[in-house]
Amino acid sequence: MSTIDIKVPNIGDFKDVEIIEILVKNGQEINKGDSIITLESDKSSVEVPSDHSGKISNINVKVGDKVSEGDLILKIELFKKEDIKIDNEEINNTKKINEQIEPLEKKEMSANLQNINKSDKLALASPRVRKFARELGADINRIPGSEKFGRVSEDDVKSFVKLDINQKQPSNINDGNQKQKFKIEYDHADFGEIDVKDIPRIKKLAAPHLVNSFNTIPHVTHHDEIDITEMEEFRNSLTDHYNGEKLKITPLAFIMKALVAALKEFPSFNSSIEDMSSGKITFKKYFHIGIAVDTPNGLMVPKIRQVDKKNIQHLSTELREVAQKCRDLKIDKKEFYGGSMTISSLGGIGGSFFTPIINYPEVAILGVSKSNKKQILYGDRFTSRTILPISLSYDHRIIDGAEAARFCNEIRDNLGKNFAFKLAI
Repeated sequence: MSTIDIKVPNIGDFKDVEIIEILVKNGQEINKGDSIITLESDKSSVEVPSDHSGKISNINVKVGDKVSEGDLILKIELFKKEDIKIDNEEINNTKKINEQIEPLEKKEMSANLQNINKSDKLALASPRVRKFARELGADINRIPGSEKFGRVSEDDVKSFVKLDINQKQPSNINDGNQKQKFKIEYDHADFGEIDVKDIPRIKKLAAPHLVNSFNTIPHVTHHDEIDITEMEEFRNSLTDHYNGEKLKITPLAFIMKALVAALKEFPSFNSSIEDMSSGKITFKKYFHIGIAVDTPNGLMVPKIRQVDKKNIQHLSTELREVAQKCRDLKIDKKEFYGGSMTISSLGGIGGSFFTPIINYPEVAILGVSKSNKKQILYGDRFTSRTILPISLSYDHRIIDGAEAARFCNEIRDNLGKNFAFKLAI
């Protein structure tokens, strides 16, 4: 095999341009036109393609180096001898690189830059945005840029991905011929025994809703701990007035009442936004709380209606009944709609904190983990207290961090020493 040098092409009047990313490694086989490094000046970044196809024998640069036209980037072993000759297509590739950077200093060429941005190989974007697009599986060169000179921003990437998902979402979620968006380059069976099963129908139905929520809503999660010692003592002391037997009241019933009390103080958490561009937000005057139910078929989120008008015992009984209907697949579809806010509880399983995904079009979700005993300073001495970890994910378009912290403080107070007794009524 013949070896040839790949050098920095003509990059106009730019000198000492920094290498901010190396896109290949020694021993890698590349094709002509594959990007090998990313250069960035103070005004733009550009990926430099290889002039030839072959196997990389030695990379002569590293991230942080500054290069100019003609500097050696790497050496490759050519697949074919005739590849040594630079044809007209390779000359055109060099010209394209020049056209992408040089016009940045010439205002009269801005129209050309917008055309370049639409090219198959040449897009204007910062390395951070390029990395963000790669992580989402988006082709940066297909994304129209909204910034100056057609430069692609993170918002452009998000909008493109959201539109792409909506366009590719099949009308029938049960279509067995649906193609996977991202394909792996190997077969799992090549590495050992496997077993292929159907994805449960509930999970297939939930998947597009989760993707839509994650891509539509800018999630932020606030974590906190709540002292529920008195609440637990009160809950465990409850007995039936008629037969004297101990009442089995789930802690979730108390949390639901505490959440509703907080929603009344912070109405923005009991709202929905269907279209941000309309400038309208819907505030709900009802209090229907969604409860994430773990079933053998997947996660289901039915709504418990009019929580503010029901007592603790009523809620506890209804929670058990609704959960059983979900497990038996006997719950009505309409029970999954029209919620104020959702609670996702891992209290019966374990864990400390997590990041629950908001149930669109709601604007917040409360994650509840397993309570545990901790030695904390209570008053003027250390003592054992029952601590409940919570995780509040919220829509940052409507709710800011300070409001989220105050909301969690309200829930903490509602589950605290004095308020727990009021919640039982």
